[in-house]
Amino acid sequence: MGGQDFAGRRVLVTGAGKGIGRATAIMLHRRGAEVIAATRSPDDLASLAQETGCRTIAVDLGDAEATRRAAAEALPVDALVNCAGTTTLESFLDTSVESFDQIMAVNARAPMIVAQVVARDLIRRGQKGAIVNVSSVSSAIGLPDHTAYCASKGALDEITRVMAVELGPHGIRTNSVNPVVTLTPMAVKAWSDPAKSGPMLGRIPLGRFAQPEEVAEVILYLLGDGSAMMNGAIVPVDGGFLAT
Repeated sequence: MGGQDFAGRRVLVTGAGKGIGRATAIMLHRRGAEVIAATRSPDDLASLAQETGCRTIAVDLGDAEATRRAAAEALPVDALVNCAGTTTLESFLDTSVESFDQIMAVNARAPMIVAQVVARDLIRRGQKGAIVNVSSVSSAIGLPDHTAYCASKGALDEITRVMAVELGPHGIRTNSVNPVVTLTPMAVKAWSDPAKSGPMLGRIPLGRFAQPEEVAEVILYLLGDGSAMMNGAIVPVDGGFLAT
């Protein structure tokens, strides 16, 4: 992929309806990629298709078989961005089995399934490729009320590392992007209380939360040839949060 020029490349983006996924899909489209956008909300897909002309697939990524079918429907692709994510705010003592299983299914199991389908096809065709999993700084810290979310992102980071080791010999690079709080609809809901957001902002040396486009730029870098030797990297996009 010639640097940041994605002309002639087909890229599957999950979670493309909102936030980081939507910003990534739009940015890829503007830089010449053919985007296949997958997410749960048909309304989000419709507005994205109107804006970019991308191909869309509606899928509930909490459903393993539906996820597998959707990934197969998107083939063939040259690159994958696993961006879909969900969360439910519950204290550790109140975390339910149901919400834990749902968050793990969407945030960790679905990226694995989609990447399996994409990687098998790339290997079958003898093609190199790039995969970016969108994780979070919460994979490395304990955030109150985020037991299942932190667990799911920790799992995703390890999935990224194993993918890098096993798929690298086939010319398929896998990296992870780990943002701090990014001002997506989900984050606005989770961090709208100043009593909660204040201490978090206080730990970010740059003094602000991230914008979806700032994370998308790093995703595109990891998809492109400029990062040809990056494989298995866990890349914080956090304004220095993990350095404090």
